[in-house]
Amino acid sequence: MNVGKMTSTQQAMGDRGLADDAVASWQSRCINALLRLLPIKKRLASAAVVQEHVRRLAMRPASHKPTGLGRGVEVTLKSVAGWPVYYTAPSTNPDVGNYVLFLHGGGYINEIVRAHWRFVGYVTREAGVRCVVPIYPLAPRGTAKDVVPATGELLRKLLEEAGSSRVTVIGNSAGAGLGLAAAQWLRDCGYRQPNELVLISPGLDASVSPEQVAIAAHDPVQDIPGIVEAVRLYAGDLDVTHPYVSPLNGDFRGLAPMVVFSGTLDLLYPDSVDLAAKARAAGVPIELHLRKGQPHNYPVMPTPEGREALAIILRVLIR
Repeated sequence: MNVGKMTSTQQAMGDRGLADDAVASWQSRCINALLRLLPIKKRLASAAVVQEHVRRLAMRPASHKPTGLGRGVEVTLKSVAGWPVYYTAPSTNPDVGNYVLFLHGGGYINEIVRAHWRFVGYVTREAGVRCVVPIYPLAPRGTAKDVVPATGELLRKLLEEAGSSRVTVIGNSAGAGLGLAAAQWLRDCGYRQPNELVLISPGLDASVSPEQVAIAAHDPVQDIPGIVEAVRLYAGDLDVTHPYVSPLNGDFRGLAPMVVFSGTLDLLYPDSVDLAAKARAAGVPIELHLRKGQPHNYPVMPTPEGREALAIILRVLIR
């Protein structure tokens, strides 16, 4: 999110894969109105609010148990390098299929939630894939210095064990940033890349631009003070500009092809525009699906735009 970002959606409209100026569906407009009525954004209103939230979670950690996977999905739990890791598979054929490493969002301070599990259940069932869902430690206990290499090592082992199966990394929000940082770690350590990275509403740069301040006034979900504090906690001993924390600052050469989703009501969307520019400059294939009037994480919302995004994700997983 640095000051050198592109300054508007129009500057990105010449890129292949970006949305046109289609008006948001009435379903999407209704959900945006509802989101503005809910107290979600207040949870990111200030550093103090985030600190109190983190303190309460430390005293009473949220459950990470799967809820909402739906029918036709098997799930097992293993411990991998000290982390709980869930494995899902279609009940009808649990031992074959491609793999998905799913990295949940939550600003590095919130646990995986029911909406994430619904998404995992959906792609497991509809794409016939086996999902690997690590429950990575949250900030401030878990920081980028440890979480990124550990995620990279988990991905390395999955790639090694997958054989001829395809491995796709899907991350949303903070999980998308973690996925990109882990891919950079793999490349730097000389390991092979996953087949593709699917990044949903990624947060990739800890700095804040004037454009993002303006977007924040219309974002129905997020606010800058809380995001900045959450990223500070996740950075730990590292500077927030470090590629583990802000992978937009990392090297893009040799990374896996990417499919990225973002919306213009999301204050993080300039990160996706910059990501597309940097990836293409490094010769990395990328599709950026930037939808006008869509909020953070729109692909998991029950709207026409969300269903279109899910259809694209399914095509990535089965091709």
